[in-house]
Amino acid sequence: PMEPVTGKASWLGPGALTTDLSDEEIRSRVEKAIQDVPHAVGMNHHMGSKVTADERIMRIVLDVCKKHGMFYLDSKTTGKSVIPKLADELKVPYLENGLFFDDVYTKEHIGQQATKLAAKLEKDDSMVAIGHVGVTGTMIASMLKDFIPVYEKEANIVPLSDLIPEYHLIDESMP
Repeated sequence: PMEPVTGKASWLGPGALTTDLSDEEIRSRVEKAIQDVPHAVGMNHHMGSKVTADERIMRIVLDVCKKHGMFYLDSKTTGKSVIPKLADELKVPYLENGLFFDDVYTKEHIGQQATKLAAKLEKDDSMVAIGHVGVTGTMIASMLKDFIPVYEKEANIVPLSDLIPEYHLIDESMP
């Protein structure tokens, strides 16, 4: 979880990255998050429009990703994200979200987004779409149950790491 420009601090949960933290605390929290999910090969942010526009913080986050051989998925919660620039500079593999299923929490909107994704798959080589498991989780699960067969007519559903051809797990902390 990362600090947004607007939103409630209570939405962040434990271990969140906020712009008032020191470099050391940011690094410590990202390292702890990786330790908490030891088999993860990549990471992304929940919320984060303020943090992902902050070069100081994202440089640390992406540096830790690189150290652990991880990729980063930019949820694109802001058009001001510094992630593409820094990931290129630091040589960290990254992907970008192309569609939020539930940026509006209604069944109608989620269905419209699902239909929009189906249309995009007809012309795009790859596409990343994000939905949440919280408030809208059951609506998204229900919608995906209906739409996965539609998506599979145009695309293969793959792990994100498969969308990064040059991606290899390299943990520089290992001897």
